[in-house]
Amino acid sequence: MVAMSVRSQSSEPSESPEAVHRAGFACFVGRPNAGKSTLTNALVGQKVAITSNRPQTTRHTVRGIVHRPDAQLILVDTPGLHKPRTLLGERLNDVVRTTWAEVDVIGFCLPADQKIGPGDRFIAKELAGIRKTPKVAIVTKTDLVDSKALAEQLIAIDQLGKELGFEWAEIVPVSAVGDKQVGLLADLLVPLLPEGPALYPEGDLTDEPEQVMVAELIREAALEGVRDELPHSIAVVVEEMLPREDRPADRPLLDIHANVYIERPSQKGIIIGPKGKRLKEVGIKSRKHIEALLGTPVFLDLHVKVAKDWQRDPRQLRKLGF
Repeated sequence: MVAMSVRSQSSEPSESPEAVHRAGFACFVGRPNAGKSTLTNALVGQKVAITSNRPQTTRHTVRGIVHRPDAQLILVDTPGLHKPRTLLGERLNDVVRTTWAEVDVIGFCLPADQKIGPGDRFIAKELAGIRKTPKVAIVTKTDLVDSKALAEQLIAIDQLGKELGFEWAEIVPVSAVGDKQVGLLADLLVPLLPEGPALYPEGDLTDEPEQVMVAELIREAALEGVRDELPHSIAVVVEEMLPREDRPADRPLLDIHANVYIERPSQKGIIIGPKGKRLKEVGIKSRKHIEALLGTPVFLDLHVKVAKDWQRDPRQLRKLGF
């Protein structure tokens, strides 16, 4: 079934006293850079997942929480499933499979502007093996194509399910950037959740610890500047987040000390930049997002350190939180 812009009846919460409340988990899967994090942020209405035009930027399972009168939809954002080349890659794939086993509905993100490729088929085959969980195909980035190309992609996705012996619960085209059909997607996911009370307090947008989110915002800013030079070599650890002592109550300041880790000494110059210019830009940019997230002024102290070949070293991976 293809869901176009007509809203289904279920989008309006029922007024009757017996109105059913649903609560559950949905996860977005797809190749790296298929628009999963951008979609999570659009549904939640605030930045909870880092986005970047670098593939493979999501490393933690970020939960975004969508509160509605009739439901609570908890979104689990997973790393892109891919053919692993390092121990980190294998760990990330394990995270994806574990997540699939524990959610109520799976959303498979396929970009509208790219034909279905081997990576998509690899994921679809894995999904075909998960019998009980409903699977929704989400066609992302529809703002990048015309209606003819979109129609062809919708047909190809429908066909993909048939080839592998399962039926999509829904096929929904969305544009998170253009905010098109994002509300409709939520309307279609909610009926697939189990009935039950809210699982998180009203107002919570994510269950990620603040320290992890701050580290992710710094890493996003660091990735911005380095184009293709260091896409996967950057990890960030927040060592300390403490309110500055002796500050008046109306002028608080939060001191954040964080280390940006790279794999080789030669990469240090790339991150720091000439006369420290690039690292300074990373600090300015991430501080703005951190202050918006935490609602308080921040003093951010960044240091660049080398953790040799950390993506391949189990001990280093543990230290860096993987």
